[in-house]
Amino acid sequence: MEMKVVSRKFSYEMEGDVGFEDVTRLVEDAVTESGLRNGTVTVFVVGSTAAVTTFEYEPGLLKDIPRALETIAPSNADYAHHETWHDDNGKSHVRAALMGCSLVVPFIDKKLTLGTWQQIVVMNLDTSRRRREVVLQIMGE
Repeated sequence: MEMKVVSRKFSYEMEGDVGFEDVTRLVEDAVTESGLRNGTVTVFVVGSTAAVTTFEYEPGLLKDIPRALETIAPSNADYAHHETWHDDNGKSHVRAALMGCSLVVPFIDKKLTLGTWQQIVVMNLDTSRRRREVVLQIMGE
């Protein structure tokens, strides 16, 4: 059987300083529409101050995640990046590098293999609003 690849692009206007977008439904729909039965979908967010991950998309975690990121890469730290570009988003680059810009999710019988409380979430970690492009690459048979 021959492997097939289907690509899709979407974009979102997102809040700054940890803006969230639950893209689970979008990814599910793209997998269904791809015509593929089994394979993997790569979810990739374009930009060096954005990330994609999974977590339970609920109000408590939407507060907990930014607090945890503030502990890991605090806003008030001295970032050499600011000296290079004379901007204020050193923390954003550090946070994005630690979280990662892509995620691979297997699908079986056209269904993502996510857990019951597991959603796919794109995050804008920059200090200001940004339009974020999400690229899906669906591979399988």
